[in-house]
Amino acid sequence: MHPVEMLFDALLLLSMVVLAWQGVHARNLFRAVVSFMMFGLLTAVAWVRLEAPDIALAEAALGAGLTGALLLATLGRLDQGGRATRLRTTFMRFSLPWMALGLAGTTLLLAVTLALPAPGLDEAVLRAMPAAGVDSPVTAVLLNFRAWDTLLEIAVMLLAVVALWSLGQDVLASTPRLPAPALPALVRLLFPLFLLSTFYLLWRGGHGPGGAFPAGALLAAGLVLALLAGARVPERMTGAPLRCALAAGLLAFLMVAVGVMADRGVFFAYPPQHAPILIAMVEIAAGLSIGVMLTALFLGGEPTDVEGGPS
Repeated sequence: MHPVEMLFDALLLLSMVVLAWQGVHARNLFRAVVSFMMFGLLTAVAWVRLEAPDIALAEAALGAGLTGALLLATLGRLDQGGRATRLRTTFMRFSLPWMALGLAGTTLLLAVTLALPAPGLDEAVLRAMPAAGVDSPVTAVLLNFRAWDTLLEIAVMLLAVVALWSLGQDVLASTPRLPAPALPALVRLLFPLFLLSTFYLLWRGGHGPGGAFPAGALLAAGLVLALLAGARVPERMTGAPLRCALAAGLLAFLMVAVGVMADRGVFFAYPPQHAPILIAMVEIAAGLSIGVMLTALFLGGEPTDVEGGPS
């Protein structure tokens, strides 16, 4: 490794440690949230250095973008006085021993993992790629070789949205707006780029880094930014259309799985000649559905049309 690369990696690691410490121990909650978001961005850079751009894209959109927006929204609803201080004191009192124990256990597990041989499944995946229907090994694993796992992941996300909506709380009207007069104009400029990047990642996923999860995370980041700028869900998109969008990914997965089972007798046994188009259909539906589900989790309840904000 080149000395410049070693120096860059060392500075990256040191910065991540400092930001992680700042995020946990900062007395000002806003500073803690900003430190967490910066930590997410540096984590994305670290994944790029580890040659995992798929994970880097998801980390940047989820870890730094969407989760940061959730924390900022929560911070806007917290009492910045005594209540927040008491919450932080109680958390630190009871969590520090468990954090120390978890750190020790993680260090031990990492040491054992590094000491053991790691053959991996690279050769097995590469041998099966001709029948995968896509050129990207990551997409082949997610939507073909272990499609069951991905199906259940999307089902769990949808179940989380259903559980949240079952509380019956409509929080769209109380969604906090960021105090920036230029933000709505900026969102109008950037949101088409979010959409374009989303569809690019969906297209790119068939033969390179990208796919449904990074695309969905990026779409959700754009939608959440629009909500923070004061946008509202139009009435024609609430109710049945919104629920269909939420369930589209899971329904597409099930339709493809049952369809190929009727033809070949095995769940998720894609016919090689039809695998590319079937996987593309599932990926598009799953990407859009993931974006809508993450946005629904940000809202915290089933939205209804609210006056006072642009659609």
